[in-house]
Amino acid sequence: MTYQLTAPLLDACVLGIVAQSDAYGYTLTQRVKEVVDISESTLYPVLRRLQKSEYLKTYDQPFEGRNRRYYSITEKGNELLNFYRTEWIAYKENVDRLIGGDINE
Repeated sequence: MTYQLTAPLLDACVLGIVAQSDAYGYTLTQRVKEVVDISESTLYPVLRRLQKSEYLKTYDQPFEGRNRRYYSITEKGNELLNFYRTEWIAYKENVDRLIGGDINE
């Protein structure tokens, strides 16, 4: 992708994925990587920061003899995600106007 993903937009993407269903680190990373060229080493600090800020919480669940750490969104995280969604709509509309309107026209 030509455009860089800023920290708040990456946070919004992670929160959006986890809001759909709890996810463990590897699958979450793979979901983000489907859309954005990002390394796991970039994403794990984001997960830790969102957890430290109480936007995400974690729990461990056994899988094939090992524990997987799952991330789930908190109420505070849902509030932030809703804020990001509102901001994204306004941002996207403004950029669309600047670069020539709706690409679906």
